[in-house]
Amino acid sequence: MARPVTLFTGQWADLKLEQICEKAKAFGYDGVELACWGDHVDVVKAAQDKAYAKSRKDIPAKYGLKVFAISAHLAGQCVCDRIDERHKSIIPDRIWGDGNPEGVRQRAAAEMKLTAQAAKNIGVSVVNGFTGSSIWHLLYSFPPVSPEMIDAGYADFAKRWRPILNEFDKCGVNFALEVHPTEIAFDIASAERALKAVRNHRRFGFNFDPSHLVYQNVSYVGFVRKFGPRIFHVHMKDAYKSKLPCEVGVFGGHINFGDPRRTWDFRSLGRGSIKFEEIIRALNDVGYQGPLSVEWEDGKMDREHGAREACQFVRDIDFKPSAIAFDAQFDKKKQAK
Repeated sequence: MARPVTLFTGQWADLKLEQICEKAKAFGYDGVELACWGDHVDVVKAAQDKAYAKSRKDIPAKYGLKVFAISAHLAGQCVCDRIDERHKSIIPDRIWGDGNPEGVRQRAAAEMKLTAQAAKNIGVSVVNGFTGSSIWHLLYSFPPVSPEMIDAGYADFAKRWRPILNEFDKCGVNFALEVHPTEIAFDIASAERALKAVRNHRRFGFNFDPSHLVYQNVSYVGFVRKFGPRIFHVHMKDAYKSKLPCEVGVFGGHINFGDPRRTWDFRSLGRGSIKFEEIIRALNDVGYQGPLSVEWEDGKMDREHGAREACQFVRDIDFKPSAIAFDAQFDKKKQAK
């Protein structure tokens, strides 16, 4: 059997969990990756109430779906970020509090520790998410950015995340960072540095999502091959990158997704620029056998149509690795007698 195909519920958080599970089954999925927002997973309740945590698996199970991971991108973003009014819209009031930036960061860190316990109670071993970054605003080095400023950013990340990762370790749960612009790791070099900063903590790895690498001109296949054992989860998500010069470059031009002037945009699976067969071959080579989770985004397509076609696309593109050498049959010693 090929890998299970799952649907990330983050883009469906306007629906009740039961509603999206019913739809996911109808679309053809094997399981779900549950978002820790909307009503899909309440982290505090899941950490403190085992009956509630059990319900997070029981509801999908009614529709023949398994839960393979939960995702805490929004709280995780606030652990290291330079907090401003944007963050208030993505986190619960209990984390925002009075909006004091350091208070928000500390409450977000506490929320991530609770998320490890919630995952344990639900019965999953992977939490996907973001880390935030205190140095993302220094990406373009003008005015000049000193090496010490970047070093301080990774030191801040390690200081804030190692205690969280230690809590994950106590719970037997892995944290999978989705390598992504605005995070402490957004390409291969920064992912290597993030691992080094947390001293290769065994609970720190990656949620591989090629859509955030292709438009940066980062080798998404190279990422799989370099970090194979650290890939704890996989998002299947496509993005289109124009081969011709456009009005708006890779930084986005302060215009919205979907604007035709953009040089890149997210697309439904199979309709963008990513060569998914090469990803499948690389995942087979590194031994990844976890779920392939569809994070569906395409601002110009009906999401139900997109989710259905994406599920079929993943089934068609995935395949098991060979259990034999392809030319072994030429060896007369191995031929049937």
